[in-house]
Amino acid sequence: MRWNLEWLRTFNAIYETGTLSAAAQELNISQPGVSLHLNSLEAFTGYKLFDRSARRMVPTEKGKILYNYILDPLKKLETGEQHFHKRSQNERVTISVGMCFETFQYTLEEHVASLPFNLIIKFGEYPQMQHDLDNGLLDLIITPQKGNQPNLQYRPFSKEKIVLIAGSKTDTTELEELLHQDKMKAATQLLKHQLWYSTAADMDHLKNFWQRHFGEHPDFSPNYIVPNISSIIRCLSDNTGLSIVPDFLCVEAINSGKIKIVWEGHQPLENTLHFGTRKKTMYGKEIAQLEQLLEEKWETVA
Repeated sequence: MRWNLEWLRTFNAIYETGTLSAAAQELNISQPGVSLHLNSLEAFTGYKLFDRSARRMVPTEKGKILYNYILDPLKKLETGEQHFHKRSQNERVTISVGMCFETFQYTLEEHVASLPFNLIIKFGEYPQMQHDLDNGLLDLIITPQKGNQPNLQYRPFSKEKIVLIAGSKTDTTELEELLHQDKMKAATQLLKHQLWYSTAADMDHLKNFWQRHFGEHPDFSPNYIVPNISSIIRCLSDNTGLSIVPDFLCVEAINSGKIKIVWEGHQPLENTLHFGTRKKTMYGKEIAQLEQLLEEKWETVA
């Protein structure tokens, strides 16, 4: 039995990057694949090559010896690969981005065709996005929530205000008068008897808004559960009903008079939006380009 060159490449990447996820990113393979290569190499050598801690892979003495032994040969192989490999002029990197559907639709969708790299968009819950980013499955996420993974970093770039909206045909005269007079109990009872729209996957906007401004948990169920916030806005447009949504998603519908903002609250509920990335990435140029594009777009819709 002989050892596999890919085991050594993987060992070298782990040694130099310090984590399995960073090594997976550098090698463009999955983190389970990195673990498999390392386990195979340790089984072949009969030695433990790293001490696994929560934050870093710390090389053992045997690991240090092996690294020093293979470093020069691997560099020579990489030089030969670069010299002899015929690269396509159209070779493109692939960037994976996690965000909510509405953020993609309102900010990035129209620019996809003009990007000079491949793009994979993944929709999902924010904790899962953070997990996938940490494990190298995503390269960039847009999130109002910051995780505590030591390998990740977050940069704030915008805010979203959570507001109460209504379809243009909704009579909100009495409600707005009660809110203006700060008669919150009466306003709450009136609100509970309205037609409400929400989404199946995420009712946090409604819960957080209600608790912030009315001091209680919303004890009613929405009348209509639709796939996403874009659906809510389309259903409410030129119609009746209420919903709680981020304000930047309503700009076009408000400007066209199809919906209206009923109330922002005495102290508006705002979320800070962040770009989340790994601290070490080989796609810094492409990620910076995406971040700049999104920041510029946000200024036009927020």
